[in-house]
Amino acid sequence: MKVALFTVDKSLCVECSMALRRFIGGLDGVDSIGVESGKIAVKFDENEIDEEKLTKITKDSIQRLGYRVDE
Repeated sequence: MKVALFTVDKSLCVECSMALRRFIGGLDGVDSIGVESGKIAVKFDENEIDEEKLTKITKDSIQRLGYRVDE
């Protein structure tokens, strides 16, 4: 298992946090998602999902919720 880390410009509200878990949690290979104080950690199996693909989907999902991903 690997962990992909993302930092957002502010903490996600409860509803957005739940929505992100629904968006990303349904992907094959995603084991868990931790959302805490502007930090998002996605634990995944790199044999089931490519890290680059996961990163793109996660960033797109965060931005659709109205947050900015810090690079």
